[in-house]
Amino acid sequence: MSIPCDMLVFGGTGDLALHKLLPALYHLHRAGRLHVDTRILALARSAHSRSAYQALAERHCRAQVARNDFDNETWASFAARLDYFAMDASQSADFGRLGKRLGEDHERVRIYYLATAPDLFEDIASHLKIARLAGPKARIVLEKPIGHSLQSAQAINAAIGAVFDESRVFRIDHYLGKETVQNLMALRFANALFEPIWRAGHIDHVQISVCETLGVENRGAYYEKAGAMRDMIQNHLLQLLCLVAMEAPVRFDAESVRNEKVKILEALKPITGLDVQDKTVRGQYTAGKIGGQEVPAYYFEKNVDNDSDTETFVAVQAEIDNWRWAGVPFYLRTGKRLGHKTSEILIQFKPVPHQLFGGGEANRLLIRLQPEERISLQLMGKSPGKGMHLQPVELDLNLADAFHKQRRWDAYERLLLDVIEGDSTLFMRRDEVEAAWNWVDPIIKGWHQHYQSPRPYPAGSDGPEQASNLLERHERQWME
Repeated sequence: MSIPCDMLVFGGTGDLALHKLLPALYHLHRAGRLHVDTRILALARSAHSRSAYQALAERHCRAQVARNDFDNETWASFAARLDYFAMDASQSADFGRLGKRLGEDHERVRIYYLATAPDLFEDIASHLKIARLAGPKARIVLEKPIGHSLQSAQAINAAIGAVFDESRVFRIDHYLGKETVQNLMALRFANALFEPIWRAGHIDHVQISVCETLGVENRGAYYEKAGAMRDMIQNHLLQLLCLVAMEAPVRFDAESVRNEKVKILEALKPITGLDVQDKTVRGQYTAGKIGGQEVPAYYFEKNVDNDSDTETFVAVQAEIDNWRWAGVPFYLRTGKRLGHKTSEILIQFKPVPHQLFGGGEANRLLIRLQPEERISLQLMGKSPGKGMHLQPVELDLNLADAFHKQRRWDAYERLLLDVIEGDSTLFMRRDEVEAAWNWVDPIIKGWHQHYQSPRPYPAGSDGPEQASNLLERHERQWME
């Protein structure tokens, strides 16, 4: 069982808290992973009594938690931990009131989860320090994005670092908590089969795709400032790239793992100037159909400018300038309102030196993160009958089936428990965040310098055709 602590969630009435954090904490409570003295305090500006907030939380948790996992008795014991405190995180005086509410026990571990807009990160850290709520046992959790550029990320990191030691800062990326991402590390570093061929001499290219059928939903105002590059490439996809490409750490601990990830980010070849036009594609969805339903163009979404040039799709050809990966392109792709929802990593191996039987297009490893979690090794096999006629076959590991007797943990469950236990292995370090921005910023700058407007693509399609050209000019194609 974990240590007793106070979990304080800023933005306690927001979607992240209600749809992800509270259900995850409920599951940890149900599994007996929270200390009996652990308290959860939601913080937001709106006025709620404790009972009213508990009712709000119950309604959302019932919608998010599987019916078989939710029962009234367990909820009642969980709700006994749950309280609400109305405050304005931008007002220093409210932190004085919060301190009185929490009491004088400065030896107690306090975890401040900032499920708020990044604009508030610096203020909240400063106010916690002034109110003497950031003692040596306090920890802070930051949701992405950490800034909107290298300069802004450095400013946020400096402000947080002035209050909290780096060991007490947890920059969360929920993709790193996914079970299949954990299995990617197990696949690479616990099996001798792949290590000899996990390199440029045997791998033709790598694809990392995160495709969504949803649009921007109610996040139009945020998305107008971010776009797909800042929202997805800078964090989620670069994190997946690091796990695919990094060297084996000396040991599986926070510093060793993150040291290797930083090396990959620093080895990424810069994409600047006219290379931005050759190696990147921006897109923006227009009206179309998804699942037979008409959906509007991006510029008709709520809180989006009618003449917006924000990208909802990005494809990038990245290269890692090191010994293992020299010459191997990494194709990154993400987009909204695409024809299918999937997150996957494709490792395409090189063909055999001599095509004795013809064919040979399989020879690929597919690691799928969603909608299902599976690992598939696609090989060429002989079809039944006379003659050597080959066809692709799969060695398929469906993780849900393989571990069907065990409930699949949500990413936030694992990451919240890691924060409580003080394990930062699956969280981003300060230099890691800044190295990612250092690679992304020149691309965004190049788009504006060379007036590279988003290419239109119909909702329900696979994105702009220019994204296919990234691969087709090298006789490759996206895995569909």
